[in-house]
Amino acid sequence: MPVLTRLIPSPVVVDISCGALDNLAGVLADQRISASGKLAFAVSGGSGKALRERLSPMLPGADWYEVGDGTIDSAVKLADDIKGSRYDAVVGLGGGKIIDVAKYAAARVGLPMAAVATNLAHDGLCSPISILDNDNGRGSYGVPSPIAMVIDLDVVRDAPVRFVRSGIGDAISNISAIADWELAHRVKGEPVDGLAAAMARTAGQSVLRHPGGIGDDEFLTVLAEALVLSGIAMSISGDSRPSSGACHEISHAFDLLYPKRAASHGEQVGLGAAFAMHLRGAHEDSALFAEVLRRHGLPVLPEEIGFSPDEFVRAVEYAPQTRPGRFTVLEHLDLTNDQIRDAYADYAKTIRS
Repeated sequence: MPVLTRLIPSPVVVDISCGALDNLAGVLADQRISASGKLAFAVSGGSGKALRERLSPMLPGADWYEVGDGTIDSAVKLADDIKGSRYDAVVGLGGGKIIDVAKYAAARVGLPMAAVATNLAHDGLCSPISILDNDNGRGSYGVPSPIAMVIDLDVVRDAPVRFVRSGIGDAISNISAIADWELAHRVKGEPVDGLAAAMARTAGQSVLRHPGGIGDDEFLTVLAEALVLSGIAMSISGDSRPSSGACHEISHAFDLLYPKRAASHGEQVGLGAAFAMHLRGAHEDSALFAEVLRRHGLPVLPEEIGFSPDEFVRAVEYAPQTRPGRFTVLEHLDLTNDQIRDAYADYAKTIRS
């Protein structure tokens, strides 16, 4: 019999709601996640402590492990600590660093992993990728995507507002990333997974076009769903292509060239996406990106995150080196330093007018 459909890697449970943590024990009791209730929780030493005090009475079979930072060493240590204890699953409770450490550790010991996100800073919450700091800076590690995804909007609202803003920039950048993917298809013949592209583009557009703001539960729900869908899109395609193009190359360049001054990931990719849209001649889209980013309090010029135009030009020039083999508008145009400088001057003039 021919295979008429394909299986899509995705969580068995997605709960995005106000008060979702109150039902966390019920979600984790799903037979597909934890039949015995024996769980390894990874938490931070800061905000994680308060959440542990709140949740531990509901989860008597859980053991709690404090994660120091978002490094590969911390992920390996967590894996070593939980190995051999016969847990049903690993639960990452916290922000992106905690979740990435938990994803890697779970993969290393062969356990499913549930993600309980306390902020919406980026689209890695539900992705098959762990971003971990290592001796060479930062690395991307392939891992299974989470088996469950829980986001409590009450907890998200209590997190610093910069985390929500960062997630907005990351979600919107999907649209630029898909444009780069389609460019690679036209110029290089690179195959595009239509389902992954549709999912990532729809996620980005849902945030870009939503009239609400950061304090609006409906908007936070749309943003959280967009970030989850972006992660699933990456699982479908098998890489980060649906959500990472020139926008992310520019952000990686900031991280590598100015490691002690880099802004948040979402701020950098949002700015990178607006500029990349300008480079490909989509000036109306670039202006719309800038308008929406400004409305949500995100930067649209490098000066707004502490970088000079010269430093931005240097980052754009260096950006293609951050992802060898990835073809985006930057590789396609192959601009000289002076051409990037002229393009930036035109971009800045356009969005200031």
